[in-house]
Amino acid sequence: MMNKISDNPVVLITGSAARIGADIARLLHSSGYCIIVHYLHSQEGARELCDELNQGRTNSCLSLQADLQDLDAIEELARQGIAHWGRLDALINNASSFYPISLEKIQQADWQNLMGSNARAPAFLSKACYPALKKTSGCILNISDIAASTGRSDYSLYTMAKAALENLSRSLARELAPEVRVNAIAPGFILPPNVSGAESSKSDITVDPLSYSCLNYPASTEDIAHAALFLIRKASYITGQTLHVDGGRKLIF
Repeated sequence: MMNKISDNPVVLITGSAARIGADIARLLHSSGYCIIVHYLHSQEGARELCDELNQGRTNSCLSLQADLQDLDAIEELARQGIAHWGRLDALINNASSFYPISLEKIQQADWQNLMGSNARAPAFLSKACYPALKKTSGCILNISDIAASTGRSDYSLYTMAKAALENLSRSLARELAPEVRVNAIAPGFILPPNVSGAESSKSDITVDPLSYSCLNYPASTEDIAHAALFLIRKASYITGQTLHVDGGRKLIF
């Protein structure tokens, strides 16, 4: 049963039980958004995040499970998410499979997994959410990777999928205009999973120097969240762009 249509804007964030997706959820929630947390396996993380956000503001977060390799599940995710608050103002395609696979070892399953999560799912979820986003003059934000434009050894399928995602962003920005804006963020090197921006100083992070940016330290997940907030809420005249949040790392390769 649908709740009363929310007075707050609503955002659906895929793969948002942890890391970048979770920090985007926290920042957008603090900016007044209701959050739909999507997860595949991370049920406990999604529940904990929703409990945290709902304690701060009642009935402001919903968690939904879906396998984004399943097109029917994508349709159902969009249907349930939109129905809960009666609106959708932003879609963030953040969920991603990521692992190395050399050319000689690539199998069809790798193609289906990496292309499916990083390119096909965002395309079909954007399709499913478009009618609701059109009503609110909303936006779509796709989380890419700077490797989409630089390439990366042993990650050819992953980087190809992210390149497709960036092309999707540009193409949909043209196709869905003027009602819906579409942009992408391409992060550079991000802090390791066991190190948060709040817990670490720049001086105590140990990474391969070749992974440093021009700023000589890696980004935090909070850096990506602030870029997302900018593109979703502040940048009303920006569409079809990929914002590189990499501290200039691309410039040193």
